[in-house]
Amino acid sequence: MKANIFLIYAILIWSSLIFSACGGSKAETTNANANVNNPPTFVETTTAQAIVQNMPTYFEATGTLASDAQTDVAPAVGGKITAVNFDIGSYVQKGSVLIQLDDRDARIRLEQTQAQVGQAESSVRQAEAQVEAARANVRQTQARLGLTEGSAFDIETFSQVRSTQAQLNLAEKELGRAERLLETGDIARTIYDQRKAQRDQLRAQLDEARSTAAVAVAAIRTAQSQIGNALAAVNTARSAADAARTQVASAQKAITDTTVYAPISGYVSERAADVGEFISPSAPNAKVATIVRTSVLRMRIDVPEQSIGQVKIGQGISLQTSAFPDRSFSGIVTRIAPNLNATSRTLIVEAEVENSEGLLKPGQFATVRITQSTPKPTVMIPVAAVKADGETNKVFIVKDGRAEERIVKTGVLENNLIEIQQGVQENESVAVSNVGQLYDGVQVRQ
Repeated sequence: MKANIFLIYAILIWSSLIFSACGGSKAETTNANANVNNPPTFVETTTAQAIVQNMPTYFEATGTLASDAQTDVAPAVGGKITAVNFDIGSYVQKGSVLIQLDDRDARIRLEQTQAQVGQAESSVRQAEAQVEAARANVRQTQARLGLTEGSAFDIETFSQVRSTQAQLNLAEKELGRAERLLETGDIARTIYDQRKAQRDQLRAQLDEARSTAAVAVAAIRTAQSQIGNALAAVNTARSAADAARTQVASAQKAITDTTVYAPISGYVSERAADVGEFISPSAPNAKVATIVRTSVLRMRIDVPEQSIGQVKIGQGISLQTSAFPDRSFSGIVTRIAPNLNATSRTLIVEAEVENSEGLLKPGQFATVRITQSTPKPTVMIPVAAVKADGETNKVFIVKDGRAEERIVKTGVLENNLIEIQQGVQENESVAVSNVGQLYDGVQVRQ
Protein backbone atom coordinates (compact mmCIF):
# COMPACT_ATOMS: atom_id res chain seq x y z
CA MET A 1 0.00 0.00 0.00
CA LYS A 2 2.76 2.45 0.96
CA ALA A 3 4.57 1.58 -2.22
CA ASN A 4 1.55 2.54 -4.30
CA ILE A 5 1.22 5.88 -2.48
CA PHE A 6 4.89 6.68 -3.16
CA LEU A 7 4.39 5.81 -6.83
CA ILE A 8 1.40 8.15 -7.12
CA TYR A 9 3.35 11.01 -5.47
CA ALA A 10 6.29 10.53 -7.89
CA ILE A 11 4.00 10.59 -10.92
CA LEU A 12 2.37 13.82 -9.72
CA ILE A 13 5.75 15.55 -9.11
CA TRP A 14 7.11 14.45 -12.49
CA SER A 15 3.96 15.73 -14.27
CA SER A 16 4.18 19.12 -12.54
CA LEU A 17 7.81 19.54 -13.57
CA ILE A 18 7.04 18.78 -17.22
CA PHE A 19 4.12 21.22 -17.18
CA SER A 20 6.28 23.97 -15.70
CA ALA A 21 8.99 23.47 -18.30
CA CYS A 22 6.57 23.51 -21.19
CA GLY A 23 4.81 26.54 -19.82
CA GLY A 24 8.12 28.43 -19.45
CA SER A 25 9.23 27.65 -23.02
CA LYS A 26 5.90 28.74 -24.41
CA ALA A 27 6.12 32.05 -22.55
CA GLU A 28 9.64 32.74 -23.81
CA THR A 29 8.57 31.98 -27.41
CA THR A 30 5.62 34.33 -27.05
CA ASN A 31 7.88 37.15 -25.76
CA ALA A 32 10.37 36.64 -28.64
CA ASN A 33 7.59 36.82 -31.23
CA ALA A 34 6.33 39.95 -29.59
CA ASN A 35 9.80 41.57 -29.93
CA VAL A 36 9.96 40.73 -33.64
CA ASN A 37 6.52 41.99 -34.47
CA ASN A 38 6.85 45.08 -32.30
CA PRO A 39 10.09 46.93 -33.16
CA PRO A 40 11.51 49.58 -30.78
CA THR A 41 9.29 52.63 -30.39
CA PHE A 42 12.13 55.11 -31.09
CA VAL A 43 15.71 55.39 -32.39
CA GLU A 44 18.46 57.58 -30.96
CA THR A 45 19.99 59.87 -33.63
CA THR A 46 21.69 63.20 -34.22
CA THR A 47 20.74 65.65 -36.94
CA ALA A 48 22.28 68.34 -39.13
CA GLN A 49 20.68 71.05 -41.20
CA ALA A 50 20.85 71.07 -44.97
CA ILE A 51 22.77 74.15 -46.03
CA VAL A 52 23.15 76.02 -49.31
CA GLN A 53 26.60 76.74 -50.66
CA ASN A 54 27.71 78.39 -53.88
CA MET A 55 29.27 75.51 -55.76
CA PRO A 56 31.07 75.81 -59.11
CA THR A 57 29.14 74.51 -62.07
CA TYR A 58 30.65 71.79 -64.21
CA PHE A 59 30.03 69.43 -67.07
CA GLU A 60 30.97 65.78 -67.08
CA ALA A 61 33.25 63.86 -69.42
CA THR A 62 35.22 60.63 -69.31
CA GLY A 63 38.92 59.99 -69.50
CA THR A 64 41.86 57.77 -68.68
CA LEU A 65 44.77 58.34 -66.33
CA ALA A 66 48.29 58.12 -67.72
CA SER A 67 51.73 58.54 -66.18
CA ASP A 68 53.38 61.94 -66.39
CA ALA A 69 56.55 60.31 -67.73
CA GLN A 70 57.40 56.78 -68.83
CA THR A 71 60.73 55.47 -70.05
CA ASP A 72 62.11 52.16 -71.22
CA VAL A 73 65.59 51.58 -69.75
CA ALA A 74 68.21 49.84 -71.92
CA PRO A 75 72.00 49.45 -71.55
CA ALA A 76 74.38 51.39 -73.79
CA VAL A 77 76.72 48.39 -74.14
CA GLY A 78 76.30 44.65 -74.27
CA GLY A 79 77.36 42.31 -71.53
CA LYS A 80 76.48 39.68 -68.97
CA ILE A 81 74.20 40.84 -66.15
CA THR A 82 75.83 40.35 -62.74
CA ALA A 83 73.31 42.16 -60.50
CA VAL A 84 69.66 43.30 -60.66
CA ASN A 85 68.54 45.78 -58.00
CA PHE A 86 64.82 46.16 -58.72
CA ASP A 87 61.60 44.28 -59.29
CA ILE A 88 58.09 45.06 -60.52
CA GLY A 89 56.49 47.62 -58.22
CA SER A 90 59.81 48.84 -56.84
CA TYR A 91 60.20 52.59 -56.40
CA VAL A 92 63.54 53.79 -57.75
CA GLN A 93 65.20 57.17 -57.39
CA LYS A 94 66.73 58.94 -60.36
CA GLY A 95 70.39 57.93 -60.58
CA SER A 96 70.03 54.72 -58.57
CA VAL A 97 71.70 51.58 -59.94
CA LEU A 98 69.25 49.25 -61.73
CA ILE A 99 71.57 46.58 -63.16
CA GLN A 100 75.30 45.88 -63.25
CA LEU A 101 77.04 44.27 -66.22
CA ASP A 102 80.35 42.38 -66.15
CA ASP A 103 83.05 45.09 -66.56
CA ARG A 104 86.23 42.98 -66.57
CA ASP A 105 86.93 43.36 -70.32
CA ALA A 106 86.33 47.09 -70.11
CA ARG A 107 88.79 47.43 -67.24
CA ILE A 108 91.47 45.52 -69.19
CA ARG A 109 91.01 47.91 -72.13
CA LEU A 110 91.29 50.85 -69.75
CA GLU A 111 94.61 49.59 -68.38
CA GLN A 112 95.94 49.10 -71.92
CA THR A 113 94.97 52.59 -73.05
CA GLN A 114 96.39 54.13 -69.88
CA ALA A 115 99.72 52.44 -70.68
CA GLN A 116 99.55 53.86 -74.21
CA VAL A 117 99.03 57.34 -72.75
CA GLY A 118 102.16 56.91 -70.63
CA GLN A 119 104.22 55.90 -73.65
CA ALA A 120 102.89 58.78 -75.73
CA GLU A 121 103.62 61.31 -73.01
CA SER A 122 107.18 59.95 -72.74
CA SER A 123 107.58 60.43 -76.51
CA VAL A 124 106.38 64.01 -76.16
CA ARG A 125 108.99 64.72 -73.49
CA GLN A 126 111.76 63.21 -75.65
CA ALA A 127 110.72 65.25 -78.69
CA GLU A 128 110.60 68.43 -76.61
CA ALA A 129 114.14 67.68 -75.36
CA GLN A 130 115.30 67.32 -78.99
CA VAL A 131 113.78 70.72 -79.80
CA GLU A 132 115.66 72.35 -76.95
CA ALA A 133 118.93 70.70 -78.03
CA ALA A 134 118.49 71.92 -81.62
CA ARG A 135 117.75 75.44 -80.43
CA ALA A 136 120.86 75.42 -78.23
CA ASN A 137 122.94 74.33 -81.23
CA VAL A 138 121.58 77.23 -83.29
CA ARG A 139 122.38 79.70 -80.52
CA GLN A 140 125.94 78.39 -80.20
CA THR A 141 126.56 78.62 -83.96
CA GLN A 142 125.20 82.16 -84.07
CA ALA A 143 127.39 83.14 -81.17
CA ARG A 144 130.51 81.83 -82.96
CA LEU A 145 129.64 83.87 -86.02
CA GLY A 146 128.77 86.95 -84.03
CA LEU A 147 125.13 86.82 -85.01
CA THR A 148 122.31 87.81 -82.72
CA GLU A 149 119.20 85.68 -82.43
CA GLY A 150 116.81 86.45 -85.24
CA SER A 151 119.37 88.21 -87.47
CA ALA A 152 119.47 87.49 -91.24
CA PHE A 153 121.95 84.88 -92.47
CA ASP A 154 123.63 87.04 -95.22
CA ILE A 155 127.22 85.92 -95.88
CA GLU A 156 128.37 89.48 -96.70
CA THR A 157 127.25 90.68 -93.28
CA PHE A 158 129.47 88.28 -91.34
CA SER A 159 132.15 90.19 -89.42
CA GLN A 160 135.11 88.28 -90.85
CA VAL A 161 133.83 88.73 -94.39
CA ARG A 162 133.21 92.43 -93.85
CA SER A 163 136.65 92.93 -92.28
CA THR A 164 138.48 91.05 -95.06
CA GLN A 165 136.43 92.88 -97.70
CA ALA A 166 137.46 96.21 -96.22
CA GLN A 167 141.12 95.22 -96.20
CA LEU A 168 140.80 94.00 -99.77
CA ASN A 169 139.25 97.27 -100.88
CA LEU A 170 142.14 99.18 -99.32
CA ALA A 171 144.68 96.83 -100.94
CA GLU A 172 143.03 97.35 -104.34
CA LYS A 173 143.43 101.11 -103.95
CA GLU A 174 147.06 100.79 -102.86
CA LEU A 175 147.78 98.50 -105.83
CA GLY A 176 146.22 100.98 -108.25
CA ARG A 177 148.27 103.82 -106.87
CA ALA A 178 151.45 101.70 -107.06
CA GLU A 179 150.60 100.80 -110.64
CA ARG A 180 150.40 104.46 -111.67
CA LEU A 181 153.65 105.30 -109.87
CA LEU A 182 155.34 102.37 -111.53
CA GLU A 183 154.45 103.72 -114.94
CA THR A 184 155.99 107.09 -114.13
CA GLY A 185 159.06 105.45 -112.60
CA ASP A 186 158.43 106.89 -109.14
CA ILE A 187 158.53 103.54 -107.30
CA ALA A 188 160.49 100.40 -107.69
CA ARG A 189 159.03 97.29 -109.23
CA THR A 190 159.45 95.41 -105.98
CA ILE A 191 157.08 97.72 -104.13
CA TYR A 192 154.46 97.21 -106.79
CA ASP A 193 154.86 93.47 -106.56
CA GLN A 194 154.44 93.64 -102.79
CA ARG A 195 151.19 95.58 -103.16
CA LYS A 196 149.90 93.09 -105.73
CA ALA A 197 150.82 90.08 -103.56
CA GLN A 198 149.07 91.68 -100.59
CA ARG A 199 145.95 92.26 -102.70
CA ASP A 200 145.96 88.68 -103.96
CA GLN A 201 146.38 87.38 -100.43
CA LEU A 202 143.37 89.35 -99.20
CA ARG A 203 141.28 88.03 -102.08
CA ALA A 204 142.15 84.52 -100.99
CA GLN A 205 141.29 85.39 -97.38
CA LEU A 206 137.95 86.87 -98.49
CA ASP A 207 137.08 83.70 -100.38
CA GLU A 208 138.02 81.67 -97.34
CA ALA A 209 135.95 83.90 -95.04
CA ARG A 210 132.98 83.57 -97.37
CA SER A 211 133.42 79.81 -97.49
CA THR A 212 133.59 79.65 -93.69
CA ALA A 213 130.51 81.82 -93.41
CA ALA A 214 128.69 79.66 -95.92
CA VAL A 215 129.51 76.58 -93.87
CA ALA A 216 128.26 78.32 -90.71
CA VAL A 217 125.06 79.42 -92.43
CA ALA A 218 124.53 75.88 -93.62
CA ALA A 219 125.08 74.66 -90.06
CA ILE A 220 122.57 77.17 -88.73
CA ARG A 221 120.03 76.17 -91.34
CA THR A 222 120.64 72.51 -90.58
CA ALA A 223 120.09 73.21 -86.88
CA GLN A 224 116.93 75.16 -87.69
CA SER A 225 115.75 72.27 -89.83
CA GLN A 226 116.42 70.01 -86.88
CA ILE A 227 114.29 72.31 -84.74
CA GLY A 228 111.49 72.03 -87.30
CA ASN A 229 111.80 68.27 -87.38
CA ALA A 230 111.84 68.13 -83.60
CA LEU A 231 108.76 70.37 -83.41
CA ALA A 232 107.01 68.10 -85.90
CA ALA A 233 107.97 65.14 -83.74
CA VAL A 234 106.55 66.96 -80.70
CA ASN A 235 103.27 67.59 -82.52
CA THR A 236 103.12 63.96 -83.64
CA ALA A 237 103.80 62.75 -80.11
CA ARG A 238 101.20 65.12 -78.69
CA SER A 239 98.63 63.93 -81.23
CA ALA A 240 99.40 60.34 -80.25
CA ALA A 241 99.02 61.29 -76.58
CA ASP A 242 95.69 63.02 -77.28
CA ALA A 243 94.47 59.97 -79.20
CA ALA A 244 95.53 57.74 -76.31
CA ARG A 245 93.71 59.98 -73.83
CA THR A 246 90.60 59.77 -76.01
CA GLN A 247 90.88 55.99 -75.90
CA VAL A 248 91.22 56.19 -72.11
CA ALA A 249 88.07 58.32 -71.91
CA SER A 250 86.31 55.82 -74.17
CA ALA A 251 87.47 52.92 -71.99
CA GLN A 252 86.34 54.77 -68.85
CA LYS A 253 82.94 55.39 -70.46
CA ALA A 254 82.73 51.69 -71.35
CA ILE A 255 83.19 50.90 -67.66
CA THR A 256 80.60 53.49 -66.68
CA ASP A 257 78.17 52.08 -69.26
CA THR A 258 78.29 48.68 -67.60
CA THR A 259 76.24 50.24 -64.79
CA VAL A 260 72.67 51.08 -65.81
CA TYR A 261 71.09 53.91 -63.81
CA ALA A 262 67.47 54.97 -63.41
CA PRO A 263 66.88 57.99 -65.70
CA ILE A 264 63.84 59.19 -63.70
CA SER A 265 62.29 58.60 -60.29
CA GLY A 266 59.24 56.36 -60.36
CA TYR A 267 57.82 52.86 -60.08
CA VAL A 268 59.02 49.87 -62.11
CA SER A 269 56.10 48.64 -64.21
CA GLU A 270 58.04 46.01 -66.16
CA ARG A 271 61.19 43.97 -65.53
CA ALA A 272 63.07 42.21 -68.34
CA ALA A 273 66.44 41.39 -66.78
CA ASP A 274 67.83 38.43 -64.84
CA VAL A 275 71.25 37.71 -63.39
CA GLY A 276 73.41 35.71 -65.78
CA GLU A 277 71.55 36.86 -68.89
CA PHE A 278 73.55 38.38 -71.75
CA ILE A 279 72.01 41.53 -73.14
CA SER A 280 72.94 43.51 -76.22
CA PRO A 281 71.83 47.04 -77.17
CA SER A 282 71.68 45.95 -80.82
CA ALA A 283 68.86 43.50 -80.08
CA PRO A 284 65.35 44.50 -81.29
CA ASN A 285 64.16 44.98 -77.71
CA ALA A 286 67.06 45.48 -75.34
CA LYS A 287 65.15 47.14 -72.50
CA VAL A 288 65.69 45.86 -68.99
CA ALA A 289 62.91 47.82 -67.27
CA THR A 290 60.09 50.29 -67.75
CA ILE A 291 59.77 53.10 -65.20
CA VAL A 292 56.66 55.23 -64.81
CA ARG A 293 56.42 58.46 -62.83
CA THR A 294 53.15 58.61 -60.88
CA SER A 295 53.62 61.48 -58.41
CA VAL A 296 51.76 63.58 -60.97
CA LEU A 297 49.41 61.88 -63.44
CA ARG A 298 48.00 63.07 -66.74
CA MET A 299 44.24 62.84 -67.07
CA ARG A 300 43.40 62.44 -70.76
CA ILE A 301 39.82 63.63 -71.13
CA ASP A 302 37.52 63.06 -74.10
CA VAL A 303 35.49 66.28 -74.28
CA PRO A 304 32.36 66.05 -76.47
CA GLU A 305 32.25 68.35 -79.47
CA GLN A 306 29.34 70.39 -78.06
CA SER A 307 31.36 71.19 -74.92
CA ILE A 308 34.73 72.19 -76.38
CA GLY A 309 33.92 75.89 -75.99
CA GLN A 310 33.66 75.41 -72.24
CA VAL A 311 37.25 74.20 -71.78
CA LYS A 312 40.35 76.32 -71.37
CA ILE A 313 43.80 75.94 -69.86
CA GLY A 314 43.87 76.62 -66.13
CA GLN A 315 40.39 75.28 -65.37
CA GLY A 316 39.99 73.05 -62.35
CA ILE A 317 38.69 69.50 -62.61
CA SER A 318 37.56 66.83 -60.19
CA LEU A 319 37.52 63.13 -60.96
CA GLN A 320 36.19 59.95 -59.41
CA THR A 321 37.14 56.35 -60.06
CA SER A 322 35.33 53.10 -59.32
CA ALA A 323 38.17 52.15 -56.96
CA PHE A 324 37.41 55.16 -54.71
CA PRO A 325 33.73 56.01 -55.30
CA ASP A 326 33.48 58.15 -52.16
CA ARG A 327 36.55 60.25 -52.89
CA SER A 328 37.14 63.09 -55.32
CA PHE A 329 40.57 63.98 -56.77
CA SER A 330 41.40 67.41 -58.17
CA GLY A 331 43.51 68.61 -61.07
CA ILE A 332 44.18 71.49 -63.48
CA VAL A 333 43.70 71.57 -67.26
CA THR A 334 47.19 72.05 -68.75
CA ARG A 335 47.00 71.01 -72.42
CA ILE A 336 44.37 71.13 -75.16
CA ALA A 337 44.77 69.32 -78.49
CA PRO A 338 44.49 71.54 -81.59
CA ASN A 339 42.08 69.21 -83.37
CA LEU A 340 39.17 66.83 -82.79
CA ASN A 341 39.34 63.09 -83.14
CA ALA A 342 37.79 62.47 -86.55
CA THR A 343 36.22 59.17 -85.43
CA SER A 344 34.81 59.96 -81.99
CA ARG A 345 34.31 63.72 -82.59
CA THR A 346 35.87 64.47 -79.22
CA LEU A 347 38.61 66.86 -78.15
CA ILE A 348 41.58 65.46 -76.23
CA VAL A 349 42.25 67.59 -73.14
CA GLU A 350 44.98 66.84 -70.62
CA ALA A 351 44.92 67.78 -66.95
CA GLU A 352 47.61 67.27 -64.33
CA VAL A 353 46.45 65.46 -61.20
CA GLU A 354 48.51 65.35 -58.00
CA ASN A 355 48.98 61.77 -56.81
CA SER A 356 51.28 62.13 -53.81
CA GLU A 357 49.47 59.32 -51.96
CA GLY A 358 49.87 56.96 -54.92
CA LEU A 359 46.20 55.92 -54.85
CA LEU A 360 45.59 56.53 -58.56
CA LYS A 361 47.17 54.27 -61.17
CA PRO A 362 47.96 54.87 -64.84
CA GLY A 363 45.34 53.23 -67.01
CA GLN A 364 42.41 53.81 -64.64
CA PHE A 365 39.15 55.02 -66.15
CA ALA A 366 37.55 58.04 -64.47
CA THR A 367 34.53 60.30 -64.63
CA VAL A 368 35.67 63.89 -64.84
CA ARG A 369 33.87 67.06 -63.90
CA ILE A 370 35.27 70.20 -65.49
CA THR A 371 34.54 73.25 -63.41
CA GLN A 372 32.93 76.29 -65.00
CA SER A 373 33.45 79.87 -63.90
CA THR A 374 29.86 80.65 -62.73
CA PRO A 375 28.94 79.07 -59.35
CA LYS A 376 25.39 78.04 -58.41
CA PRO A 377 23.63 77.67 -55.03
CA THR A 378 23.61 74.00 -54.04
CA VAL A 379 22.01 72.10 -51.16
CA MET A 380 24.69 70.25 -49.17
CA ILE A 381 24.32 67.71 -46.35
CA PRO A 382 26.85 65.53 -44.48
CA VAL A 383 27.91 62.40 -46.34
CA ALA A 384 27.00 60.33 -43.26
CA ALA A 385 23.33 61.20 -43.78
CA VAL A 386 23.10 59.30 -47.07
CA LYS A 387 22.07 55.63 -46.92
CA ALA A 388 22.87 53.61 -50.04
CA ASP A 389 20.32 50.93 -50.91
CA GLY A 390 21.61 49.27 -54.11
CA GLU A 391 21.67 52.04 -56.71
CA THR A 392 19.24 54.15 -54.68
CA ASN A 393 20.34 56.79 -52.19
CA LYS A 394 18.11 57.68 -49.25
CA VAL A 395 18.11 60.19 -46.42
CA PHE A 396 15.84 60.56 -43.40
CA ILE A 397 14.32 63.97 -42.66
CA VAL A 398 13.65 64.42 -38.95
CA LYS A 399 10.39 66.36 -38.46
CA ASP A 400 8.07 66.48 -35.47
CA GLY A 401 9.98 63.66 -33.77
CA ARG A 402 9.65 61.22 -36.64
CA ALA A 403 11.89 60.08 -39.50
CA GLU A 404 10.67 60.67 -43.03
CA GLU A 405 12.39 58.64 -45.77
CA ARG A 406 13.37 60.53 -48.92
CA ILE A 407 14.87 59.25 -52.18
CA VAL A 408 17.59 61.72 -53.19
CA LYS A 409 19.79 62.44 -56.18
CA THR A 410 23.38 63.16 -55.15
CA GLY A 411 26.10 65.20 -56.84
CA VAL A 412 29.66 66.20 -56.10
CA LEU A 413 31.58 65.58 -52.90
CA GLU A 414 33.08 68.55 -51.08
CA ASN A 415 35.16 67.44 -48.08
CA ASN A 416 32.60 65.71 -45.77
CA LEU A 417 29.58 67.21 -47.52
CA ILE A 418 27.69 65.92 -50.55
CA GLU A 419 25.52 67.78 -53.04
CA ILE A 420 21.80 66.93 -53.03
CA GLN A 421 20.36 67.76 -56.42
CA GLN A 422 16.87 66.53 -55.58
CA GLY A 423 14.98 65.43 -52.48
CA VAL A 424 16.08 67.81 -49.67
CA GLN A 425 15.39 71.51 -49.12
CA GLU A 426 17.52 74.09 -47.35
CA ASN A 427 17.30 74.09 -43.52
CA GLU A 428 15.62 70.68 -43.33
CA SER A 429 17.06 68.46 -40.59
CA VAL A 430 18.61 65.19 -41.71
CA ALA A 431 19.64 62.27 -39.49
CA VAL A 432 23.38 61.66 -39.49
CA SER A 433 23.79 58.86 -36.92
CA ASN A 434 22.22 55.39 -36.59
CA VAL A 435 20.92 55.88 -40.13
CA GLY A 436 20.94 52.12 -40.71
CA GLN A 437 18.34 51.66 -37.91
CA LEU A 438 15.90 54.24 -39.25
CA TYR A 439 12.84 53.57 -41.38
CA ASP A 440 9.98 55.70 -42.59
CA GLY A 441 7.75 56.87 -39.73
CA VAL A 442 9.84 55.67 -36.81
CA GLN A 443 9.98 57.95 -33.80
CA VAL A 444 13.40 59.46 -33.14
CA ARG A 445 14.96 60.97 -30.07
CA GLN A 446 17.82 63.46 -30.42
